[in-house]
Amino acid sequence: MVERGRTGNNGPMTMSSQSASSQIASIQTSTAPAGAVPAPGAIVQATARGPDDVRSDRLRGLPPFLFNAIDEKKRAAIAAGKDVINLGVGDPDRPTPAFVIDALAKAAAIPANHQYPDCYGTQRFLHAAAAFMDRRFGVSVDPKRHICATIGGKDGISHLPLGVLNPGEGAIVFTPAYPVYAQASLLAGATLHRVQCDAQHRWRPDLSPGNEALNAALPGSRLMWLNFPGNPTGACADVGLLAAAANLCRQQGLILASDLAYSEVYFDAPASVPSLLQAPGVDIERDAVIEFHSLSKTFNMTGWRLGFAVGNERVIKALKQTKDNYDSGPFNAIQDAGALALERFDDPLLAEMRSEYARRRDIAVAGLRAIGCELTPPEAGIFVWARCPIDTTTGKPMNSWRFVEKLIDEAGVVTVPGAGFADTAHDWFRLSLTRQTDRLAEAMTRLATLRF
Repeated sequence: MVERGRTGNNGPMTMSSQSASSQIASIQTSTAPAGAVPAPGAIVQATARGPDDVRSDRLRGLPPFLFNAIDEKKRAAIAAGKDVINLGVGDPDRPTPAFVIDALAKAAAIPANHQYPDCYGTQRFLHAAAAFMDRRFGVSVDPKRHICATIGGKDGISHLPLGVLNPGEGAIVFTPAYPVYAQASLLAGATLHRVQCDAQHRWRPDLSPGNEALNAALPGSRLMWLNFPGNPTGACADVGLLAAAANLCRQQGLILASDLAYSEVYFDAPASVPSLLQAPGVDIERDAVIEFHSLSKTFNMTGWRLGFAVGNERVIKALKQTKDNYDSGPFNAIQDAGALALERFDDPLLAEMRSEYARRRDIAVAGLRAIGCELTPPEAGIFVWARCPIDTTTGKPMNSWRFVEKLIDEAGVVTVPGAGFADTAHDWFRLSLTRQTDRLAEAMTRLATLRF
């Protein structure tokens, strides 16, 4: 397990014996010399396993979970009686539509559903997913060959590298990014290549021949990850970018995996959030592509754990075979309810949800700009990605950890530091739109009273 293209201590970080403030301080200062990367073939691990540490080198080699300190600060603030507004978590506050809940109740009463589920997906769910791809994106797929039901999007994403990567083969992750793409690849024994994106390119990958970091990552790589609308950046991709990525992977012999978790949370036209499979030149029968869909954000079903993967038959088969050895698929009753949800993806309730997210986005954008944050309003997704305001003592944007700590201490508002998503995002932060609109407005009012 090797990680390239990033600096910093990737060893375990024990946080239980430190105060939250000292934890954050240690995170801010525990970086390796610039340009330092693990030696080829090395496990990313700072210390030898002690007698009381039961974890494998594979698990201990993962980068530290940097959000523990923020969680402790949040808990301490709540324990002290503060009214804390949590804009850190990406978990919808709105309930699952009643028609989905009713469908689950009926399906759960059917005795046949109490047995092992149809692990790759019930016939109804697979056909509903295929119909969704056709009606939403104009993409025709075979429910049996091209689709696999998953226990949420994370299930499929985390298992894919185990099915397609040999130890040492490369996985390319464009950062800042949802951490699971990197963690799952590392757990599969891959060589991880983090290729940085930036505000200049609107947080979209630079796929041009002049991108030296990408050029260095391509040889020996087997898998490339995409995520649009992006977590944490909210960046969107058009079909041109998706086609360029598919063409590059085709030329280089890579599998292209796209995470489309926020496909139905858009603020303009549906075409602003396209599928990889509708990009010009992409052929599901020829190209090694796979796309992950989730019902979590679209239908406010994060706790239900249901999604699906759709793509090339060879890649889907590899995912199915991997999952055969780890789980038995989603509960059939949940699949029945999920099928109805997909069949009603154009229900007026979803349009209302999008309008509410748009109102929240506008409130957040105005509030953050008022305190001096640099940002581009997201076109889709549930996050706002912004640069920390200028620190009046340095004349530079605040460090994201210190900014997040200040918001908790002085305003009772929780956000997520950009440093947790990429080394180069140390002065950016993520704010979630998944809290009630009045609470979000209250958070912006509180932030307006702070001095930086």
